[in-house]
Amino acid sequence: MRWEGGRRSGNIDDRRGIGPVGAVGGIGVGGIVVALIGIFVFGMDPGQVMNMVSEGGGTGAQVQQQAGKQGSPQDQAGAFVDVIETSTTDVWSQLFQRAGQRYAPPEDVVLYDQATGTGCGTGQAAMGPFYCPNDRKVYLDLSFWNELESQFGAKGEFARAYVIAHEVGHHVQNLTGSLRNSRGGSGAESGAVRVELQADCYAGVWAAHAGAASGGRITLEQGDLESGLGAASAVGDDTIQRRTQGRVVPDAFTHGTAEQRMRWFRVGYESGDPGQCDTFKARRL
Repeated sequence: MRWEGGRRSGNIDDRRGIGPVGAVGGIGVGGIVVALIGIFVFGMDPGQVMNMVSEGGGTGAQVQQQAGKQGSPQDQAGAFVDVIETSTTDVWSQLFQRAGQRYAPPEDVVLYDQATGTGCGTGQAAMGPFYCPNDRKVYLDLSFWNELESQFGAKGEFARAYVIAHEVGHHVQNLTGSLRNSRGGSGAESGAVRVELQADCYAGVWAAHAGAASGGRITLEQGDLESGLGAASAVGDDTIQRRTQGRVVPDAFTHGTAEQRMRWFRVGYESGDPGQCDTFKARRL
């Protein structure tokens, strides 16, 4: 994909190179949401992830969050995140406006190394990218890009853009109120799965409008759609369960199968309409 000429908003809190700060308190609803919907790399037991969030501590003001460098990063990896997040803001601002509403972008996209304080507890790189509804921020350790390629086989910049757009999709859900439906536990038909599939669909909606919303400064090239679909497939529950435990356990699904994630991303991309992303009323996931 071509993105270098894209607009940058500087909505980045760059904490890379800053060590984590401790936090106090118990796990709250926000921490539970992180554990259920924010874990893109789901190659570990959900209980272990919950323990990590719980050990990190509480919610809101209880968490000690270190200050990073605000603005637009100068390195290519940081600049890429800035451009894509800005693009999601441009797209969703237009879509909300058409619906007679005003879109408020995430407070920040936080770039960090290894671990950092969040409004939902301590975020750790092993959790993968995630969205915290308590502070309305997206958290991303850029080492995930290497993991996305080496462990999941999802290559290319558009695969990375899909990940960012998916997490911003959770922010859209937070604004519209559908994020609360993630409290439906786990399993193939659970609220958690439906929330994740809707975020995949929203990522597809972003991809459908990114070019026009950027005035042509962001363009998809041949192979980009396949790259995004490959990323969606790579992080399907069934794909990850086969890789990590050698068998598929639908009762433990939290994100949806590879086929479901690809299909809902395509629904968003081909329709360009967030109204087509209502996974909560869908008879077929």
